[in-house]
Amino acid sequence: MEKTNKSKLCKDYLMENGSITSWEAIENFGATRLADIIFRLRKAGHNIKTDTILFTDRYGNQGSYAKYTIEEEA
Repeated sequence: MEKTNKSKLCKDYLMENGSITSWEAIENFGATRLADIIFRLRKAGHNIKTDTILFTDRYGNQGSYAKYTIEEEA
């Protein structure tokens, strides 16, 4: 039986859903280093785009997070 790691779980989620955020990776797989996983997936040849999402929290503070989107493979 093949061992499943967080990188594979995140990659499969990204392929199936088209995008992933850090919160989704933490919530679904306990993966707290999504940026590193995305870095390695890009290095392996996957075309992944980063969108910066801006938000305002409940205290009025501004923040941002990354949403990673997989581009269609040619």
